[in-house]
This record gives sequence, structure tokens and C-alpha cells, in this order.
Amino acid sequence: MTDARRPPEVDRAAASRRAVAARRERAALKRDVATRVISPQELLRRALAEPHSPAGAMRVTEFLTALPAIGEGKRDRILADLEISPVKRLGGLGSRQRAELEEFLDGRCPEPRPRDGRSRLVVLAGPTAVGKGTVAAHIKAHHPEIHLSVSATTRAPRPGEVDGEHYFFVDDAEFDRLIATDALLEHATVHNAFRYGTPKAPIDAALREGRTVLLEIDLQGARQVRAAAPDANLVFLLPPSWDELVQRLVGRGTEDAEERARRLKTARVELASQGEFDHHVVNDDVARAAAEVAALAR
Repeated sequence: MTDARRPPEVDRAAASRRAVAARRERAALKRDVATRVISPQELLRRALAEPHSPAGAMRVTEFLTALPAIGEGKRDRILADLEISPVKRLGGLGSRQRAELEEFLDGRCPEPRPRDGRSRLVVLAGPTAVGKGTVAAHIKAHHPEIHLSVSATTRAPRPGEVDGEHYFFVDDAEFDRLIATDALLEHATVHNAFRYGTPKAPIDAALREGRTVLLEIDLQGARQVRAAAPDANLVFLLPPSWDELVQRLVGRGTEDAEERARRLKTARVELASQGEFDHHVVNDDVARAAAEVAALAR
């Protein structure tokens, strides 16, 4: 005889699958916070907006230990200071608890605030495999009012690449000459291999014409541009999630396992630098991300 108080086997199996999926999504969100793909404030906002979502169901203890340099001991002290119970979930925080947790996060992990007086020189940077080149190419194709800077590089052209359009392909001697004559706005050795740099002359000419100039460069180059042109507008491109960034890098199939591991380690370091930038744009859709960068450029 069937016990009417017990849910049917199929219902229990479905509930179990939903629980497993929710745990996986919470784990992915914690990875995103730990790797700085999203800010803890953003995760808290999602939790408060949708209390029954995986973000809202995350316990505050899980949330805090996902933050860099917070272990269980420090977590417990923070909870005691904020007077938040360890069993609380993010979506169930009271108004006082929300306010105090937000204040704590703003003090520990401040979100970037755009600076005033930015110029028409826009720098687009981000972690490896995030899709900077694809977004920049979309801007070039659909926003002709924006001048896309062409970098010089010592690496050989890849199939389909055209000198002067995709890169200025130069040898080491010519690159040395560009450095010696102060003809580069920035330059760096990327991935311990080839050198890349941004020629000044085309940028200066475009700016004199009143055009916006977009530089798609790596983090080293972005820091050099910021030092040389403090009024540059800095935009950091983010992946939708850490798991998506890993998938993009693995899916490219252009690196071996050792190189992928090295680049993922580099990506973690690069993601940690996003606080140095004026704006963050998530590359969840190339056309949408390109439109957002173009709007910031204007």
C-alpha cells in the first residue's frame, strides 16, 4: 500500500536533481566572487533582488569565506561584529544586516568609481581569453566614428592577418628603434614570448581630428597608458563567469595543457586588477558588450 504522506519517487528524484543543480550554481557563484569575476556587492544585490535564487539561498558563511583572505576564524569574527547569525542566508537578511554587510563590503572591496574629466582615449583591457579582440573588431565594423589603434608586434602574422590592418609586423631591431625614438605609447612582452606596442603617431593624429581612439591592449599596457595619459578612459572587460572564461580558453584549442594552466593563473591575477579601471563591461554577448564600450567611449 502506498504511503500518501511520501512524495512519489519521481518527485523526490526531481527535487534531488534541483538541489544538486542549485548547489553547483552556488559553487559557481562563489568561484566568481573568489576570482573577482563579480564583486561581492553584485552577488549580494542579486541575492536581495531574488531571495529564492541560488544567490539568495547562499548562507552568509559561504559568502564571506569566498572573499579573498577570509578564513573561518575571521569569518566568525565578522559575523559577530555585524550581529548576523551563521545560519542566515543572503536573501533573508534584515534591513539592518543588509546595510551593515554592504558597509563592510564597501570598506573591504570597494567597487570602482568612474573618474571625472576622461579624454577620448579609451583603453580596453581584461584577462586572457575574455574576448577583447572580438569586441574591438565588432566596434571597428559597426562604429566607424571610433578609431581602433593598430599595435606593432614582433610575432609572425597568423593566417588571414594583414600588415597594417591587424598589426604592424616588425622585427626586433625595428621594435628596438621604436622604443629608442619614443614612438610607442606603451609596450610589453606578452606571455613571455613576443613584444607588442602601441604607436603614438596614428593616435595623436586621430585625437587631433576630434575622433575617439580605442586601444585594445593587455594589463601591462593599460597601466603604462594610464601613467603616460592619466586622463585616459579605462574599461575592463569581464567574462560572464569564471567557468565560462575557462571554457573559452580550453575551447580555443590553441594552447597545450601547460600553457592553459599558466594562462588561467595569469587570468586570476589580471582579474584582481579590475579595481584600477573606470568601467567594467561583461562580455556575455559580443554585440551588446561592444555597444556598451562604444557608449562609454562617446
